[in-house]
Formats: sequence, structure tokens, C-alpha cells
Amino acid sequence: MSPAPFALEPGDERLTAAILSDALDAAGLRAQVLPQRFAPLAPGSRAFGRAATVQFAPSTEFDTDRPYDDAITYIDELQAGEVAVIATAGSNESAFWGELFSAAALGHSVAGVVTDGNLRDTDKIVGLGFAAFSAGRRPIDYKGRMRIVARAVPVTLGGVLIAPGDLVMADDDGVVVIPQSHEQQVLEIARARASAESTVLAELLSGQTLRSVWDRHRVL
Repeated sequence: MSPAPFALEPGDERLTAAILSDALDAAGLRAQVLPQRFAPLAPGSRAFGRAATVQFAPSTEFDTDRPYDDAITYIDELQAGEVAVIATAGSNESAFWGELFSAAALGHSVAGVVTDGNLRDTDKIVGLGFAAFSAGRRPIDYKGRMRIVARAVPVTLGGVLIAPGDLVMADDDGVVVIPQSHEQQVLEIARARASAESTVLAELLSGQTLRSVWDRHRVL
């Protein structure tokens, strides 16, 4: 059964990869942040939603008449608010996502894309305002070099397991994964921390000492 769509609550715009990482630590989940910082194409980008996973693998074989069928199916099945998670085992053979894939995803109100592979058409993706995070950039088409071998299966990016439906947050600091089995607990902790941080920030800006604020709120 598919997970319920993820609905942002009022105040969730304050949630960041850093806050979610701290919340995961507090829940005892200390290996849910991708070790590599997948850089956003546009600084300030943010993608937060359920993972829609796809796995690529090396292959020189492709249907000359319908070389992109699997990718078309994957993208056409993306749902509003999902994050496209493209696993390539860190491949540098080609790009795996570009302008037109972004446009189609944006038309479905997809939250963004995260890949351990490459993007292309990067200036055009930025122009669309689509949140895109990747390990690198290359202009090469994946046709005849890589192919989709699985959709909607658990994948691994940077040593972190991402299952379909897990929550994924990507921002300027990095990528965080919240397993579905712990999302309620982690989000409760994160939302409480985000609220506390607003108070802490105001107190620090008013001139109160870091020590006094820490002793009172235990948040830094």
C-alpha cells in the first residue's frame, strides 16, 4: 500500500536539513544524512517530500524507437509533493536528468530531484525554478550508457538506504532521510526544535548570553 501523501503543517517552512538531522539524532537515528553534500543548482533551493525512487545501472542496450520509455513512465507517475530520488551508484557516465524532465515534474508539482549522478541543462533547470540536487554535472545523454533497472524499490545514495515513501529533505546543507517507521516521532521533535530555535534566536539577538539561553532552552 502506498504511503499517505505528506502534507506540510503550518510552520514547516522553518524545518531544515540541520533541524531534521538533530531530530533524527534525538530519535537515535544517527546515519540518515547523506555523507556527500549534493549541491543545489540554485542556492536557497529546498525539496521536502516523499521519495519516489528509481535505480539506474550501466547498459549499452536500448530500444532505438523508444529509448526513454522507462524514464517517461517513471516521471509520468510522479505525484505532487514527491521528491524524485535517482540512484546511479555514483555514476559519472552521463547525466540522468535535465530541463524537460524537470518541466514535466514541475507540471506534476513534484518537490524536486536528488541524484548521486549528474544533471544537465542546469541553467535551464534553474530558470524553471525546480529544486535540483546532484553529485555533479555532465552534458552526456544516458541512452546507450545507462538504463533504468528498477522503480519504486529501496535504493542507496551515499550509503544511506532510501525506501519509497521515506521523507527526504534537501537544502543548501545536504540531504536528510526520515524512514517512514519513525517519521511521526522525528517530525514532532523537529517541529518542537524549530519553534524553540525561533525563541532562542530572538533572545540571543536581544543581547542575552549564550550560556543563559542554553541553560534555559538546551537548544543550540
